[in-house]
Amino acid sequence: MVMRKGLLCMLVAGLLFASGTASAQKAPANPVFQVATVKPSPLTMAKLMAEVLAGSMPSPGPHIDGALAIYTYMSLKDLVANAFGVKEYEIVGPAWLNKERFDIQAKIPDGVSKDDAPEMLQALLKDRFKLAAHRDTKQEKVLALVVAKNGPKLKKSPLETSAIDMNAPLKPGQRRMNTPNGPVLMTKNADGSTTMNMGKRGTVTMKFDPQARTMTLQSSKVTMAGFAGMLTNMLRMGGGSGRQVVDMTGLKGNYQVALTLSMAALMAAARAQGMVPPKGSTSGQGWGASPGLAPSEPGGTGESVFASVKKLGLKLEPRNGKVEELVIDHIVKTPTAN
Repeated sequence: MVMRKGLLCMLVAGLLFASGTASAQKAPANPVFQVATVKPSPLTMAKLMAEVLAGSMPSPGPHIDGALAIYTYMSLKDLVANAFGVKEYEIVGPAWLNKERFDIQAKIPDGVSKDDAPEMLQALLKDRFKLAAHRDTKQEKVLALVVAKNGPKLKKSPLETSAIDMNAPLKPGQRRMNTPNGPVLMTKNADGSTTMNMGKRGTVTMKFDPQARTMTLQSSKVTMAGFAGMLTNMLRMGGGSGRQVVDMTGLKGNYQVALTLSMAALMAAARAQGMVPPKGSTSGQGWGASPGLAPSEPGGTGESVFASVKKLGLKLEPRNGKVEELVIDHIVKTPTAN
């Protein structure tokens, strides 16, 4: 059960990164990192699970700590998304972009803002991985998020939310982390849920019900464009249609959104991302004999993404729509030497 909670925490973190609206800051003088080391990450999903089982909250991803920019256990697709301020599903490139993972540690030059880190990461990827890319917009088949016949059943979020104080002392069970969309304060709650406070971008609370075998996500201050991004990530992780979800609701403002999904759907998502062994296996490559890594999971009483969206007075329907893409023209698997 501990493994499930840790696994689902990682899944939600992935949804958070995909649902934001961050864009890379354009630096005025095209700065570059002063010193940078790029190494294959020694971490594995099994080691991250071991951290969860030990009671800690692992924090792969980007972290800006003073004059250091640190990127931990990130695939090339993760790094490109962070550098260009795009969502992972907007990147068109080789299938192996998600395979290998890297750790990068880089020094930000004196007088250069940490907000310029994405621009400097772009320069690093171009130099060390020979990245060449361009942006494009094309018409393709999508899933349109639209208002259902009887209208939306959504509650608007309060307008006022507080920014996260990065200097405030952490309480027990709390951890701060940097994401491509800004800081997030993670809190383990007494009822077993985990809340991710994104400051002015709202909150997401995740709770696993072991009896019903469901996962509940409650989000505040969500735009419909951000919700569409979350749905895209869910469907692609779960091995669904693979189509991008595009907001066509016409709804403005911020809303409170709740979804209750079946554990079967979440475990399918985990298998699609290699987070748990395939059905029928006993250990799975790289998983060893870590406790609690069950190869299968009963479905429970939760719903599919489509059914959960329908309960909100919305629906997903196939349409043609404009999709923005970052097309990778060239990239190599192995970086040049440090």
